[in-house]
Amino acid sequence: MDLSSAGIHTNFTALDWCIVVGYVIAVLAVGVYVRRYVTNVTDFIIAGRGLKTFLGAATMTATELCLVTVMYSAQKGFVGGFAAFHIALAAAVVTLLVGLTGFIVVPLRRMNVMTIPEFYEKRFGRDVRILGGAILAFSGILNMGMFIKAAAVFITCITGMTSPLELKMIMTALLAVVIVYTVLGGMVSEVVLDYVQFVVLTFGLLLATLLSIRNLGWSNIVETVSLLKGRAGFDPFDTEGFGPAYVVWMFILGLVSCAVWQTAVIRACAAKDTTTVKRLYMWSSIGFLMRFLLPYFLGISALVYISQHGALRSIFMPAGGPADPQVTLMAMPVYLSQILPAGLIGIITAAMLAAFMSTHDSYLLVWSSVLTQDVVAPWFKNGLSSKVRMTLVRIFIVCIGIFVLVWGLWYPLGEDLWDYMAISGAIYFTGGIALLVMGIYWKRASRVGAYLALIAGFGAVLGLKPVQAFVRINVASEIVGLSVIVIATVLMVLGSLAFPDRGASAGLRSGQR
Repeated sequence: MDLSSAGIHTNFTALDWCIVVGYVIAVLAVGVYVRRYVTNVTDFIIAGRGLKTFLGAATMTATELCLVTVMYSAQKGFVGGFAAFHIALAAAVVTLLVGLTGFIVVPLRRMNVMTIPEFYEKRFGRDVRILGGAILAFSGILNMGMFIKAAAVFITCITGMTSPLELKMIMTALLAVVIVYTVLGGMVSEVVLDYVQFVVLTFGLLLATLLSIRNLGWSNIVETVSLLKGRAGFDPFDTEGFGPAYVVWMFILGLVSCAVWQTAVIRACAAKDTTTVKRLYMWSSIGFLMRFLLPYFLGISALVYISQHGALRSIFMPAGGPADPQVTLMAMPVYLSQILPAGLIGIITAAMLAAFMSTHDSYLLVWSSVLTQDVVAPWFKNGLSSKVRMTLVRIFIVCIGIFVLVWGLWYPLGEDLWDYMAISGAIYFTGGIALLVMGIYWKRASRVGAYLALIAGFGAVLGLKPVQAFVRINVASEIVGLSVIVIATVLMVLGSLAFPDRGASAGLRSGQR
């Protein structure tokens, strides 16, 4: 999309490039420096289980508040208006409840596991761990497949670069920086830099929000959303917008994002003790709220600005119907490129880049760790040394990075980015929820039930638009996700009742809970 041909030019200058490049250099320097503190695989993966409350909350929020989060949230704000705020509320409420009760995460921390599939082995056996680890890694890697593309779209739009070659070059450069940074320091470098990035990113988002209110006017923003979206722009239950099923789906995703998804759970596993785990989640509920609210508002501001700018309106709000999701994804960075002055736009771009690195390195580390700890290592009866495990983790980091680069270039985004993230993650968590909840809180949960629930989760692929086009169906992704959760849970119960675990090994696994 060439905006310059429509007479639209960015405010990004050479000064802003210097700010962004300087930040990247500083990040790599930190990665090199903290490498001296990594002595074994526990340090590398979970920072030696030494996270305390505020640092843990900051690094968890920074991990989940990433550039792809800002991009998909802003896109939801652009297409859904203020009604999108219900997603933020769901995430905050569920995270707070998990913190107050310790639901799922406290038992996992008490077991001293490093990954969720490690719990699968303690509860159901080694073979369930291997299958669960493979599904978790597959779903997680597919889920992060759009991270680099989203970051590249942001940078190209805000800097004014338009050619496909420039997009590919930026995607490759971003991947190279993150791989080097992650391979050098693992979780230790993540925790150190996440804290800094949390501050920088929060400052950037707040500043952009305040500028939006000042430039557009609060009353103008509300009135324009009402004019463009009607009731659906404010009421998430309105069937012309999100609808009741989508709201329910968002509350389930709120639970997944804080207590079932490995990148968040690994923070609980890295906490100092179970008391710290609860406090970490209670404080993180605020961060989970804000990580959605601020980007949503920027997306809403982009909607208002674009609707009042003739040249942009014809691109993002065509008369023939809604714009393609790959176009609406560009709305927020294009908007910021127009309202932010030189210098400030560089700082905010650096903050967004910080957000991208904060999450991308976490995801690379988490999925490479799952493949090493839960898919490869269990095959060796005598185990693997810490040195071999660290080497495998680093090899997987590179391999996963190459895959997501190719996937980001190839996959045709047929839905909003947030909906892609949700349904690709559902390949794992629709079955994973059943294993975690029943494995922890139901003594009769069995290995056969676990197998059935994990396999049922693959049904979530039917929520992806390209898959639906291939099999010629058209079902909302939230309906697919909710249906698969029900099916996986029912199969878990029926399989456990029909084929209960027997013998000493079953008793041992139950006792380890």
